[in-house]
Amino acid sequence: MSIFEAIMLLCFGAAWPFSIIKSYKSRSVAGKSPYFLIVVIIGYISGIINKLLYSNDIIMYLYILNLLMVATDLAIYYRNVKLAKNS
Repeated sequence: MSIFEAIMLLCFGAAWPFSIIKSYKSRSVAGKSPYFLIVVIIGYISGIINKLLYSNDIIMYLYILNLLMVATDLAIYYRNVKLAKNS
């Protein structure tokens, strides 16, 4: 297990709850890029695959947690797009 990898994932992961809450409350897509979120999701999936194939340790759960948060933010983005079209 790499402590530095854990710190990186914790730091990145700390930002996602704020982004999710802001997106949910604002009901706006302003400043959001689904392409960026998809690229980040691909990065986390790649990290999970790497852990499964080469270094299966507890850090994989941080990748999974971050992936779930980004996927939630992406789902809220599409919800907000739908809300904007209906109003």
